[in-house]
Amino acid sequence: MPADLQTLYPKLISLMLDTVFVVDVDNQILFVSEACHTLLGYRSDEMIGTLITDYMHPDDLPATKASIIRVMNGQPHLDFRNRYVRKDGGIVHILWSARWSEEEKVRIGVARDVTALMQVEAELTFLAHHDPLTQLPNRSLFYDRLQSSLRAAHRYQSGFALLFLDIDDFKRINDVHGHAMGDRVLCAMARRLEGCVRETDTVARMGGDEFTVLLTDIQSAHAVYAKVEQILERLAEPLGDEFCGVRLSCSIGVACYPGDGMDADTLMSHADDDMYRMKRRRSVAR
Repeated sequence: MPADLQTLYPKLISLMLDTVFVVDVDNQILFVSEACHTLLGYRSDEMIGTLITDYMHPDDLPATKASIIRVMNGQPHLDFRNRYVRKDGGIVHILWSARWSEEEKVRIGVARDVTALMQVEAELTFLAHHDPLTQLPNRSLFYDRLQSSLRAAHRYQSGFALLFLDIDDFKRINDVHGHAMGDRVLCAMARRLEGCVRETDTVARMGGDEFTVLLTDIQSAHAVYAKVEQILERLAEPLGDEFCGVRLSCSIGVACYPGDGMDADTLMSHADDDMYRMKRRRSVAR
């Protein structure tokens, strides 16, 4: 190889935005390009001689070690992702392209920071499964969780409950106070519902002023209706002066598995019908 090219290669590597690592069989870093300072906050001389595994996120160590074995067995890994801990304690997501050099007995890897890409992917995934106004799970995610609850209840012979909620006179709120106020009422409804349930339960916005609540691992009908009363009492509390006197109330329909249905459609239909029966009773009572 011409001498001028040999001296040119280090200069080319130093210009790369990605970070180049050379690691021995014991995971000791033999070389790392200057881009490591941008990637992880360390200078190259700080990292050389240390173990590359010391910088890995602990939760990603098992999968990363499996990838290392694969690479050292002669199978290049061109699309492996893991997390590293920066010098300042921050977390960086890295996309790796790595291969093993049998002649030199070293692993050569090129690391690219994909943290921003991972954040965008996470945001897109969230938007695909959540209501943009209330940030609650949307209809699609709710049905996924309902199906999961059905499978778990069938397997473990347990019960759960489905609540279907509709805000009373919501159209009047929009007509009298405007849609911006209606949106604020929907968000208030979402937060209050979340405050009434456990982390294992699900509150979802199905659309418009309709919400659903999935109560998992319910032991008795009494527990379900106690939860319904709690929700009604919480929603009936004053919203605050900024809501211009708007009062929040809703009608709730209940369906319990397995007594009211053995599948998602039957349970949803039963809860919906029960909700409208409650709404009619409340209308007559007025």
